Amino acid sequence: MKQLAGSIRIGWVIEYKNKPWTITKAQHIKPGKGGAFMQVEMKSVEEGTKTNERFRTEDTVEKLMVEEKDCQFLFEDGTGLTFMDSETFDQFTLPADILGDSRPFMTDGMAVIISFIDNKPISVELPLQVVCTVAETEPVVKGQTAASSYKPAILDNGVRVMVPPFIGAGDKIVVGTAEGNYVERAK
Repeated sequence: MKQLAGSIRIGWVIEYKNKPWTITKAQHIKPGKGGAFMQVEMKSVEEGTKTNERFRTEDTVEKLMVEEKDCQFLFEDGTGLTFMDSETFDQFTLPADILGDSRPFMTDGMAVIISFIDNKPISVELPLQVVCTVAETEPVVKGQTAASSYKPAILDNGVRVMVPPFIGAGDKIVVGTAEGNYVERAK
């Protein structure tokens, strides 16, 4: 199915050079001069090799038709990440690097979508947003709540994000899993 390259998401499986590739990183970049593009890191489903590619947002890519199943993440051990099919309750293990930079956002019991080609699991799609707790950040500065500047923070999962100045340690925030960015304060 043809899709605009600007809509590429982590976890998609696309056809590139006549082979299936799983998207492990996708970043939309709009330079000051020139057209916007997607910087994509892909992993070959067949060989396991990685490559980086740049697609103009108006280009089209072939998103492969894969069987998607609702699954639940159970645990991680030395062999990898263990998931359970939510319908059949079958358990299977995938390598931990299948998630790329999104790995820290995976939590026990999380509902995910796993894509299969010929009954072989090939990619994991996390929810677009997750709630995390700020473990460490600079203290709140009074009167700086309307400032447009951001400050660094470390989340409970070890990920570093930039947050508004009114966010303090212990606050729960919503984080986008695709780019690891602050979205809003959790309600």
